Amino acid sequence: MGKNDKAVPNSQVSFEQAAERINEIVKLLEKGDAPLNESLALFEEGAKLIKIAGTLLDEAEQVVVRVQKGADGTPEESLLDE
Repeated sequence: MGKNDKAVPNSQVSFEQAAERINEIVKLLEKGDAPLNESLALFEEGAKLIKIAGTLLDEAEQVVVRVQKGADGTPEESLLDE
């Protein structure tokens, strides 16, 4: 791996960390001066981070869906199956 590589993405990364690293990867790839093997490694890392970020967004969406206003206007939690 090249000098710009970071730790292998894992499920412990936050959405913000993933988004920041994805932006770094895009900038590095757009420059176009990385060797092919490094570009491929960056692309693979970015793909993994995108998957992690997507999962985190899906989980956040599920939380938002569960929190709904009750009859009296106050938030109340409901099951996703409802």
